[in-house]
Parts: sequence; structure tokens; C-alpha cells
Amino acid sequence: MAFAFWITMAGTTAPTPLYPLYGDAFGFTPFTVTVVFAVYALGVVVGLLAFGRLSDQVGRRPVLIAATLLSVCAAVAFILAQNVAAMLIARVVSGFSAALVTGAATASLAERLGQNSRVKPATLALFANMGGLACGTLLAGILADLAPSPLRTPWVVMLVLAAIGALGVLLHGESSEHRSGFSLQFQPLHVPAEIRSDFLRSAMAGGAGFAVLGVLTAVTGLFLGTVLNESSHSLTGLVVFIAFACTAFGQLLVRTLRPSTALPVACLGLIAAAALIAAAMATSTLTPLLAGAAVNGLATGIAVGHGIGSITTRSAPQHRGASISTFFAILYSMLAVPAIGVGVLIRQTSLRPAGETFSAVVAALALGVLLSLVRPAKKAA
Repeated sequence: MAFAFWITMAGTTAPTPLYPLYGDAFGFTPFTVTVVFAVYALGVVVGLLAFGRLSDQVGRRPVLIAATLLSVCAAVAFILAQNVAAMLIARVVSGFSAALVTGAATASLAERLGQNSRVKPATLALFANMGGLACGTLLAGILADLAPSPLRTPWVVMLVLAAIGALGVLLHGESSEHRSGFSLQFQPLHVPAEIRSDFLRSAMAGGAGFAVLGVLTAVTGLFLGTVLNESSHSLTGLVVFIAFACTAFGQLLVRTLRPSTALPVACLGLIAAAALIAAAMATSTLTPLLAGAAVNGLATGIAVGHGIGSITTRSAPQHRGASISTFFAILYSMLAVPAIGVGVLIRQTSLRPAGETFSAVVAALALGVLLSLVRPAKKAA
């Protein structure tokens, strides 16, 4: 189950180091790259809202089979892609696979391992999820540098691994004993009234971090190739790997922080990360970009972990599923929309001023959340 979860998520970030190659092959602009990336995130949002409860209705196994088969289909679509339209279709399919696998695999791991397992299901699910996002881009970058046919070989490997994941799911039984029956309806958005302020602050801070993750995923290859004259696809994969790996560690780190300090720490980290990324743009150097990716990942993980913790411990049980779906719908919307905005800025100006402007907006959003945390404390005093 963990491997199927991992490879499905890995397939969603595999295009990252390949975007410059696709741009050369299909003749599209950096703006097109951001749109191709954004449709994936929008596919995740639609998938979460439409099918977020599907594994509760029909069981974990059918949903996991569907998710891994969609991952296989996305890899096939990329192997056969000859134009941007094919890439858009493949990215939407990837988005649906991610939306389906996230809830079903997390629930299946919890049911199979139990809470008394030496390896906690939540920790295993976290590293399968974020580890897949991190490793997919690094693996694709290394294969693009070392293997023949850089636009085909990574996807052949992803296809084989996804097929193994699908086979593994097929060979295992159902983990859930309860099914409510299928009914197609959108998951209603729900912001829990009892923790509304904390929910919205966590969502905005986590969303700011996700916006940076989205932009890094979409345009890191462009920055390295055009500004730093670095043609290594592995290096592109490494930058995004660091960002997602640190996001996973940030979600573990939040467990060591007091709830009252988690969001302020996250906001300060987001501001520092934005400053580092802006410095990388202004000075055309790699080191601040790597540091910014790491700091942003840690801060994002802390904000997301704090938000999920608040929902699962302080909101009404009957609304937790809808609240978590709403939380992630906000995060993935923030993953997509700012990336398109950066694409528009790049088209109107160039990459460096667009990156600097985006960094300033992220810092301002994080500062706004931080100030909203300080004001209630002063009133209480």
C-alpha cells in the first residue's frame, strides 16, 4: 500500500525537470509551463471534492486500483505525448490519481497497521505522500541526464513502477469492513466554526508555502537553465526534492512545538524563505535557492501539520472529513493559481522580476498571518 501511494505521488512531480525539454520539443513558453502544472493541482481539487469520500463508500481497494491505473495511464499519455494538449490531459489524469490515492491509501495503512504498530500509520503515509512528491522529480531528473531519450525513459520507468504498484494493490484484500454505498456528489466545503480563526490562519500560511512549492515545481528548470545556465535536470529535481522532503520533516517537527508557537514559527520561516528566494533571483546564485527551498518546506510542513492537528483534535467529529477536504482544497488551489500568476508576470516582464514580486507577495501574506496572531495576544494581555 505504501509503495502504491509513493509511486502514484512520484508520477505527479516527474514532469518537473522535463519542462525545459518539453518547451524545446513542443515550442511553448514559460507561461504554458505554469498552466500545464496548474491543471494538475486543479485536477486534485476537483478530485478531492468529487471523490474525497469514495473509499468510504465502495472500499479502499477499488479506489486504490483506480488511482494506480490512472497513474499508469498518465505515464502512457506522457510517453505518447506529441503536443501540449496531450500533456494537459496527462496532468489532469495525474491530479485525479493523487486525489484518489491520498485518502484511500492513508485510511488503508491505518486499518492494516493499527495504531499500536511500531511504525505509525500516519508517519508512513506522510513519507509515502511527501516522499513520492520529492523522489518523483529527482528520479526523473537523473534519468533525463543519464538515460537515452530523456522525454521517454523517465516515463517508461514510472510506467513500470506504477504497474507494480497496481499489481500489489490487486493482490491484497480489502482493509475496510464498512461501506456506505456509492453516491456521486461533491464534498461540501466546511470551515469548522469552533476553530475558524485557527483554521483560516493555518490554511493561509500553508497555502503561502504551497504557492512557493508550486512555483518551484513549475519554473525551477527555467531559472536554472536561463539565469544560471545550468542544464542539469538532476539539479532541477534536487531543488524540488529538497522542498518536498523538508515539508515532510516539517510535519514531524510540528509535533515538538507548542500549538501556540507553531504558526508564528511557520510564518517567520515563510518570510525567511521568500527573502532567500528573492536573493537567489537578484544575485543569480544557486545557494539561496536551495536554502529557500529547504526553509520553505520546513515552514510549510509546520503550518500544514498544525492545521491538520487542529482539525483532528478540536473540530466536531461529524465534520472532520469535510473540514480536511476543505483545508486541502485551499492548499492545492494555492498550489495552482499563483503559478499561473507568475507565468503571466514572466510573460509581461521576465523571470527574475516575476520571482522577486512573487516572493514579496508570499512574505506579505505570511506577515499578515503573523500580525493576526500577535494582535489577539495583545488584546488578551
